[in-house]
Amino acid sequence: MAHKEEVLQDVVIKFAGDSGDGMQLTGSQFTNNTALLGIDLATFPDFPAEIRAPQGTLPGVSGYQLRFSSDRVFTPGDECDVLVAMNAAALKANLKSLKKGGKIIANTDGFDAKNLRLANYPEGVNPLEDDSLGNYQLTRMDVTKMTREALKEIAMGTKEKDRAKNMFVLGFLYWMYNRDMENTVSFIREKFGKKPELMESNIKALQAGYNYGDTTETFSTRFRVEKAKMEPGVYRSIMGNQALAYGLIAASDRSGLPLFLGSYPITPASDILHELSRHKSFGIRTFQAEDEIAAIASAIGASYGGSLGVTTTSGPGMALKSEAMGLAVMLEIPLLICNIQRGGPSTGLPTKTEQSDLLQSYYGRNGECPMPIVAASTPSDCFSAVYEAARISVEHMTPVIFLSDGYIANGAEPWKFPKAEELQPIKYDFKTQLGHNEDKFQPYLRDERLVRPWAIPGTAGLEHRIGGLEKQNITGNISYDPENHQLMVKIRQEKVDKIADHIPLQKLDSGPEKGEVLVLGWGSTYGAIKSAVAELQKEGLAVSHAHLRYLRPFPKNLGVLLASFKRILIPEINNGQLVKIIRDQFLVDAKAYNKIMGVPITKTEMVEKIREVMAG
Repeated sequence: MAHKEEVLQDVVIKFAGDSGDGMQLTGSQFTNNTALLGIDLATFPDFPAEIRAPQGTLPGVSGYQLRFSSDRVFTPGDECDVLVAMNAAALKANLKSLKKGGKIIANTDGFDAKNLRLANYPEGVNPLEDDSLGNYQLTRMDVTKMTREALKEIAMGTKEKDRAKNMFVLGFLYWMYNRDMENTVSFIREKFGKKPELMESNIKALQAGYNYGDTTETFSTRFRVEKAKMEPGVYRSIMGNQALAYGLIAASDRSGLPLFLGSYPITPASDILHELSRHKSFGIRTFQAEDEIAAIASAIGASYGGSLGVTTTSGPGMALKSEAMGLAVMLEIPLLICNIQRGGPSTGLPTKTEQSDLLQSYYGRNGECPMPIVAASTPSDCFSAVYEAARISVEHMTPVIFLSDGYIANGAEPWKFPKAEELQPIKYDFKTQLGHNEDKFQPYLRDERLVRPWAIPGTAGLEHRIGGLEKQNITGNISYDPENHQLMVKIRQEKVDKIADHIPLQKLDSGPEKGEVLVLGWGSTYGAIKSAVAELQKEGLAVSHAHLRYLRPFPKNLGVLLASFKRILIPEINNGQLVKIIRDQFLVDAKAYNKIMGVPITKTEMVEKIREVMAG
């Protein structure tokens, strides 16, 4: 039958179901399909905190939000246009984020008496059958029944067949948004090549969903979103943790240093270990340690031996690694500590996002223990930001903390492949022999940047003592002398401060160079701030946006930049951390906007807050 086609500019879809319904896979396949068409996109996977929450319950709901557009987008969207609800709990948990008049595609089998009870609907109430969804366009589909029908000739159990429900839904959405399914068919063939029944059932379910859209008379319109106008180049869809892993590989390759990752699995950082373990062909070694302390200690050992030592973790792991971080500061060796932040304190909210480890990164160790801090702002930015963190670590002989978070780590966006020659070289020299004026190797004799030499253990004539006790200046001998301790504390701080001479000056992301309001952000608030500021600038309001990658030391011109604005607003997904540091270092009356709900700040919330600040 013939269908009319409507061209849309911007669509936000939320896939939601039980954690066993395959919503993350469905969302990521639709994302990859969208990226292949050159359409701009942003995603927000929302995992349940429990590994296996009771089926059908609200805590067990798994969601995946995807926004795709023919314009550039920087957030996964505030509200959804389409909600795919595989059961009653998925509808209940996500209805508040659906636009009035939005589409609901509901799997009727997930709204039986048992599912309604588990989702805490009152006895006898079914939202698909009363008038409570009158403000939305409701499409009821018995996905379970139709999937079983499509797979009736395959010799599999009903439970196994039901696992292909997500592919039926994906096939239907491919039809609805006028897509080719070939990339997902190829993915299924690759994933289940050794299990022919699973391969056949998933492909058949996918095709059945597509054919359902094509043959049923319920749907008269198909939709299409045009290609986005983006800078020419080769693009791929990339998630934050993937980009981080590739950034580390690039840093290893460009520096010539073998990469060693010592890690202990922890949400949401574990994917970096999984990804790097696949790339042994690049000379990468990954070690899954027995605990967080062993993980960082192994990375310190690797770094001492001449490798690029890396450890990955989240906030609770940072707490356990803090003593070893102090050791790395005292040793003055390169080391990268990647913290993929999550809600805290303690075990906190393992699968939810937060920016609450900035003060921990600044001050969360015993003694005066300064370390540079670099933060990524989007999934694709993880590549260049972690590469830069590695460069600073190697060139300045210091451990560096790299900050990302759950939202960046699991989110996806198009990434333009960089060329090797576009990457800044990473320069260092291993010390191989005594200098002209040296009778004996002096491990803490520094250059003009206060950087000490890097000598590999076993180099003839360069034997030296190293450890966690305070060092005597220049010789590296153990020293308890009070004056020497003060001198070494000051030198270690000054060495970190001097890194400001070797990083770019702070630029504005948009807006006038001086004026009424500057919105200053860091990390994953980037998209919401950028989108909100752009909207207000279109209205003719003088608002500017600056986003920090270098959090310690700050770029040298940051103080002058802040002094150029009457009001400064600092939005953060924490209880006010950067704002405290900015007030302390620059003595400005910066205002905070804080959201601590385990989810990102939305563009709408940001617009309202900036208006409030502008109104004074």
